[in-house]
Amino acid sequence: MEFENLVTLIQTVSDSKLTQFSYEENGVSISMKKEKKEKIIAVEQTASPQISSAEFQRVPARTEEAGKEEAFEGNVVKSPLVGTFYVSPSPEDEPFVRVGDSVSKGQVLGIVEAMKLMNEIESEYDGVVKQILVSNEDVIEFGQPLFVIA
Repeated sequence: MEFENLVTLIQTVSDSKLTQFSYEENGVSISMKKEKKEKIIAVEQTASPQISSAEFQRVPARTEEAGKEEAFEGNVVKSPLVGTFYVSPSPEDEPFVRVGDSVSKGQVLGIVEAMKLMNEIESEYDGVVKQILVSNEDVIEFGQPLFVIA
């Protein structure tokens, strides 16, 4: 293999997403391997300006000392999946529910985005929203309490 072709091959493998490459010709073998470096990018999230923080009562889902779930007075609606929680269908729209709103079984309370799919979180109970335990754009876990309905 000519030197120019070898340089082109090395550059092509370096620019590609390949992590390992082997080539053999006329008894000459070339093997290249590159280690993937993990990039971690920190992104600061800011609260949505359309929704005031007074509209939500943020309560931690777990106590730090005991490490177990808090006892809530009322029925708790939990997240069925991991994702990003949204209080409204778009930033310009009003929240689905606020503290003090009456809700019925099947009513949409919020949205969880998971893998670019929007999943509506519906109330499992009839009653009044007593607490909203998460904020807009919070990353939530499976089984995490989201709402208290009494």
